[in-house]
Parts: sequence; C-alpha cells; structure tokens
Amino acid sequence: MSERNQTLNRQIANWTVLYTKLHHYHWNVKGPQFYTLHAQFETLYSEAAERLDVLAERLLALGGCPVSTLKDSLALATVQEASGGESADQMVSAIAKDFTQLIVELNEGIAVAEAEHDEPTADLFIGQIAELQKHVWMLNAYLG
Repeated sequence: MSERNQTLNRQIANWTVLYTKLHHYHWNVKGPQFYTLHAQFETLYSEAAERLDVLAERLLALGGCPVSTLKDSLALATVQEASGGESADQMVSAIAKDFTQLIVELNEGIAVAEAEHDEPTADLFIGQIAELQKHVWMLNAYLG
C-alpha cells in the first residue's frame, strides 16, 4: 500500500472513531450548555460522516481499500475513543485536541500526496485543514 493510501486510511479510521465519539458526546453531554453542545455535537458528527465518505471514496478511486470495521479503525486511528464520564468542557477540549491532531496529520498528508503527484488528494486535505482550523478556533473560544 502506498504511503498516500496509508495516510488516507488513517484519516478514515480517525473519522470513524470521531463519528462515534461525537455521538457519545451528543447523547451524554449535561449541564448549563446542554442545548448548545448537544446541537453542535450533532453538527460535527454529521460533518464527520461526510468527511468519512469523501475520504473513503477518494481511496477507492485510487484503487485502495478503506478500513471499514470498528476494530480495525481503533487499531489504526491516532485519535482515542471517548472514555465516558467526561464533563462538557472535557468533551469540547477533547474534540479541539483531536481536530488539532488531524490538522498536523493532514499537513503531513499533503506532503505525501504531493510527493506522489496526487494534487487532488493534497487539495482534499487542504480543504479539510481550513475547516478544522475554524472548528478548533470556535471550540477554544467556547472554552475561553
């Protein structure tokens, strides 16, 4: 498997874990910011589903095979699943940290894609970085 395809598969695994993690947070958030965070986590898990599909379809278009089981996703992902019992602020902090980690990995992925002369994948990663940077800014602003 090419390094580019490995990079795509790691992102697929990360978004699979994040999709579940964001659902967990959506269902389990409590406190004075419940309505705000409940809605925001739903927006983010819907976005995660879209990102996951786009990344998997890109990998398939390149002849790769996307990771598609929870077990394999957890083994390959660099983000961690929810531990349970997090406070609302801990949930927001964890997602900001995860998104920051993805930004680092996507930047590395751009270099890998460009080295393999795959500008469409590099462009896909660039677009995701811009959106994730905005989310990190907003999540950190929420935390103060």
